[in-house]
Amino acid sequence: MRLSRSVASVTVAVAFVLSLPYEAMPHARVHAEKTTASEPFGATCRTRVTGSRVTAYCHNPYPLTDRVSLHVECARWWDLDSDGSPVDTGPAQTVRLTGRCWMEVRSVWVSHQRAS
Repeated sequence: MRLSRSVASVTVAVAFVLSLPYEAMPHARVHAEKTTASEPFGATCRTRVTGSRVTAYCHNPYPLTDRVSLHVECARWWDLDSDGSPVDTGPAQTVRLTGRCWMEVRSVWVSHQRAS
């Protein structure tokens, strides 16, 4: 009889915990960087791969300066991947970023960061 009472109490406790709202349960909190929705940000970038050469054009239509950087990942294991130096792209400004691999290019992307 005691075993059934302990199982019943555990069942009730589990049902109670599962019925709590999500906000009441402890969990890790991740605090994202607070941005204002009224402040649009970020240059629009177009990339082109021609053989082993990469070219990216980034245009910033917004009033805040965007610091862009080109990243090139090469296909061959012995070919060095490259991360370009950050370039400040001011309001209404277009910049050209270039990079290359010795052989094939696997992937290309542009990172954005707010300039201080």
